[in-house]
Amino acid sequence: MLIDRKRRNNHLIYLAGCLVFSGGAYLFIHSDLGTDPLDVFALGVLEHVPVTVGVSQATVAAICLTVVAAWTRTRPLLSPLLTFFFCGSAIDLLRWSDPAHGLPIPSPGMLVCAVLLCAYGSALIIMSGFGIRAIDLLALTMSSKWRWPFWAAKGIIEASLMTFGFLMGGPLGIGTICFLVGVDLLIQPLIRANFRVFRIPNFGPYKEVRV
Repeated sequence: MLIDRKRRNNHLIYLAGCLVFSGGAYLFIHSDLGTDPLDVFALGVLEHVPVTVGVSQATVAAICLTVVAAWTRTRPLLSPLLTFFFCGSAIDLLRWSDPAHGLPIPSPGMLVCAVLLCAYGSALIIMSGFGIRAIDLLALTMSSKWRWPFWAAKGIIEASLMTFGFLMGGPLGIGTICFLVGVDLLIQPLIRANFRVFRIPNFGPYKEVRV
């Protein structure tokens, strides 16, 4: 009974994280001030290879999961791919319904909300211990293996994607920089706040982010 309740709790945390993150990603798009580093890379690839954004992103996710599996000598996790498709579908639904349309919030305000929601959603997904986004999972592995701060490991990965994407012709905006700096720096403090202040259980895989 206790195991079932624990499993139910971490799935609820995961679901909440996916929905919050999707809301933030939608607001990034709605603000029209720049995409996240992964999208910059994907759109840069599109300038040279006839594939979709989804295929480019899925390829990056698969590479991250393969590196983690080889590094930790475990089977590649499939749950991050579920997160990829679930969040993608939620973002598409939000873009279709466009709930932020007509709100009296300027684009910079939308961007601030987007950063906070993406950071908080990422924190919840990591705390759930299930379906951790592929880039976050690689960053967590780097943090665990090399004793790096999580924000530094994640920042290096996403700064590399942003740079290569921009050099290939991908769009770069202030929103991209805000995602790279704001989201990456806020995730770990939000995990601590959730655990210590809001008493949300942390089922995450590494002690470095368990506080």
